[in-house]
Amino acid sequence: MVTVEEAKEWALALDATGEQLHFDRTASTVKKKIFASLSLEKRTLNLKFNPAEQFIFCPPTSDVIFPVPGGWGRQGWTTINLQKASKTLVKKALAKAYELRKEK
Repeated sequence: MVTVEEAKEWALALDATGEQLHFDRTASTVKKKIFASLSLEKRTLNLKFNPAEQFIFCPPTSDVIFPVPGGWGRQGWTTINLQKASKTLVKKALAKAYELRKEK
């Protein structure tokens, strides 16, 4: 299990990151682009991957990490259920989403 506070701390510890409100979530940014957003209420973390990375991170039928339903998911947006995720998974996924957004 990972707390929302831990996920937020790890995201903001990455180089040159910022934070902003994004609808009902708190978003972490790099180069003014969102790479992660947290929902305190749902205790979920959404990350921006490309479709190939999303495929690598999301095992079929997982209830821990999975594509966001609909078009957002097809664009690479991925949800992690923080109540079920390991710290290792969240840290690796955050780092990858950050890296992908920083490259652009």
